[in-house]
Amino acid sequence: MSVSMLCEQLVKAGVFVNVFTTTANGKDELPVLPGQSINVDGVSVRYFRRITKDHSHFSPSLLSALWRDVQKFDLVHIHAWWNLVSVLSCLVALIRNVPVLLSPRGTLSPYSFGNKNIGAKWIIHNLFGKYLLTRSHIHSTTERETVAISRLIHPRSINILPNFVKLPGQKASAAKLSSTCVKLIFFSRIEEKKGLDILLNALPLVAVPYHLTIAGDGNKSYINNLKVIAANNHIENKISWIGFRNENKFELLEQHDLFVLPSYDENFGNAIIESLSVGTTVLISEQVGLADYVTKNNLGWICQTNAGSISNAINEIAKNRQVDLNRIRNDAPGIIYEDFNEDGLVKKYFDMYHNLIK
Repeated sequence: MSVSMLCEQLVKAGVFVNVFTTTANGKDELPVLPGQSINVDGVSVRYFRRITKDHSHFSPSLLSALWRDVQKFDLVHIHAWWNLVSVLSCLVALIRNVPVLLSPRGTLSPYSFGNKNIGAKWIIHNLFGKYLLTRSHIHSTTERETVAISRLIHPRSINILPNFVKLPGQKASAAKLSSTCVKLIFFSRIEEKKGLDILLNALPLVAVPYHLTIAGDGNKSYINNLKVIAANNHIENKISWIGFRNENKFELLEQHDLFVLPSYDENFGNAIIESLSVGTTVLISEQVGLADYVTKNNLGWICQTNAGSISNAINEIAKNRQVDLNRIRNDAPGIIYEDFNEDGLVKKYFDMYHNLIK
């Protein structure tokens, strides 16, 4: 979503943007004509067939077209790492003497290196990945991500700019807090790094009435494991699993008192900004990139990635919730709209590109 919004806003600002991507649609392929430019929400996109069906997304036709056309562009902006589209496209651009800007989006962190396909990642990194990254510019979304990247590589430059986040069309009206119980919401993809298991183990230690809504989808086997944790903790009757929500997500977030995201690792966290944009305060782990932003603006609470820290925070929040949560509900939307204004943000991206090209 952030990449789409970035491209759309750049086009509106008069920047020539051309997206190269694959036909990947999970294990299936998108129903598009490969190799031809298609207008997608004002952005010119070229889809290329991949010959692998896994997350490597190897696409010889994409690399061939990039080799042929890349010198028509001033800059190549690559999003994410650890797949053959990203790594080999970086190689092509550098060989053809076109500057590269990489947005790792959480893929260059100690957690990423130590989670899933560890051996393959270290082989790629030490054989040629590190070489490519040190010759590229890096875009990080938070100070925390910058620190993590700096521990692994020394690129040509690191530039910090937040993600584009789609906000409601207008500032939300303040919804009243629940008088009967604390209404918690977990709104995210359901995967290991999001820390939902920690939250489920924390809830039996919460001393106030509560109800948790879990909005998101993920691997069915992993979700079933989480439901076993809830059953073993005898809290299944205090949880609603509602699946992925998008169309009404702002209304859903506004109806809750506290957004909880106890991630083990998170470079940014778009849903945090979405929640605050409607006035719903947040409880997030110190491993989330936006933790410093939340603390600086007094928009929520920070916890550690353990059950005791989360339950203590919820219990503490509940003591003064009518004061603290109402203050944040009134203040947060204005702060978010000021800091994540599309016009101001696109100018910052334009200036970053201009400086890198110079």
